[in-house]
Amino acid sequence: MLPRTSPANSPETVVTTPASATIVQATELSRRFGEGDAGVDALRGVTVDFPSGRFAAIMGPSGSGKSTLMHILAGLDRPSSGSVTLDGVELSSLEDAALTKLRRDRVGFIFQTFNLLPVLSAEENILLPLSIAGRRPDSEWLARLIDAVGIRDRLSHRPAELSGGQRQRVAIARALASRPAAVFADEPTGNLDSKSSGDVLALLRHAVDEFEQTVVMVTHDAHAASFADRLLLLADGRIVHDGGAVSMEQALDLMKAAA
Repeated sequence: MLPRTSPANSPETVVTTPASATIVQATELSRRFGEGDAGVDALRGVTVDFPSGRFAAIMGPSGSGKSTLMHILAGLDRPSSGSVTLDGVELSSLEDAALTKLRRDRVGFIFQTFNLLPVLSAEENILLPLSIAGRRPDSEWLARLIDAVGIRDRLSHRPAELSGGQRQRVAIARALASRPAAVFADEPTGNLDSKSSGDVLALLRHAVDEFEQTVVMVTHDAHAASFADRLLLLADGRIVHDGGAVSMEQALDLMKAAA
């Protein structure tokens, strides 16, 4: 497995995680929005873990809690109760500044809307998290990554000069540049045509198979879910299915049963 480099000011220079290790673990997660009769329970006692080097897809009907779960797992939101441990760090113990640093150093994000800075080139967007952290890029890893996502001839272009599929390729490279503990992808194909969607999903699969990356993806797309090693299905804030790889047809059947 490729080692993950620690921040420059860390006492450890290299962190290596065994492929069988649990990278993200959630215990009895609950999340309530609002109070009293107007309150909504988005998550209801969810316990789940994600091992290293695997690709998990999370599906569920609208309002099932799948995006809330991902946001809490990634440290973008805090649960009302329960705990999350990410790469050995219990998130509820962290102050906001420390949580921000952990997200920057150990988590990669891929969003439906790409979230690229329009004034920066593709290469500058890829390197942005490392630049903010004051870390020098590993030139060999960066070259390998750029070739893997197929954007070498677009590195000097700004996002407005790229297609949607190319923008998401840049976003994937940015998410992987720091060799994070886990990559969280929120509807990564939601704004793409079928060809670009297939290319992006193949890249995520490649990141797991060739780079031994851990990927957790929220999606409403049964075709996207069929690329994963594991499918979790949420309904009414609870996990109602947690199993291995499925076909697109099987994912559709599970979704129909949960609706």
